[in-house]
Amino acid sequence: MFKLRRETSAMIRVMKRLSLLLVLVNALAVTALAQASSADAPQRGPSQPTRPYVVLPAQSLGDLERKLRPANKAEELIGGEGMQLRVAIQHEKDQAAPSGELHDASDDVYYVLEGAATLTLGGKLEAAREVEPGEWRGKISGGKNVEITKGDLVIVPRGTPHERSTVGKDFSMILIKIYALPLPAPKPMPKKT
Repeated sequence: MFKLRRETSAMIRVMKRLSLLLVLVNALAVTALAQASSADAPQRGPSQPTRPYVVLPAQSLGDLERKLRPANKAEELIGGEGMQLRVAIQHEKDQAAPSGELHDASDDVYYVLEGAATLTLGGKLEAAREVEPGEWRGKISGGKNVEITKGDLVIVPRGTPHERSTVGKDFSMILIKIYALPLPAPKPMPKKT
């Protein structure tokens, strides 16, 4: 009986070693297979530019800013279909904020070129109405008024109620919008009949 126990114990040790060896061989086979399939896959490389780069010298920027001054206008520098970025120069003079706004899926960055404006930031957007998907308008309650002037940089994260007033002021800025997803193609204009 003692001999039978010893043989059973020895057989269990052999079976354990054999099981461990099978697990190890299986792991090596899976690793080799993964390496072989990744070698067959096309090699990934760096992306290519989607549009040409833009360099706007100070003189050109100044000329553009002066061109916009007579009216409340904006000029797009970059943006559009497939982009996650919009850059524009905006000019406003003596304009009250029509309402507060909030963007679900974009951040705004302002760099003040000339003049001054009053921003209302934060708080809550009351009676919010969605004017486009993820674009909300309404009255801001509990926001903080901030005066911004030439050289100031303002970052307005998505989800932050904000509005801008230039009543009694002349104001120019660079607006940079950063979108969570690429912009869709513009909707086609209805055909005139």
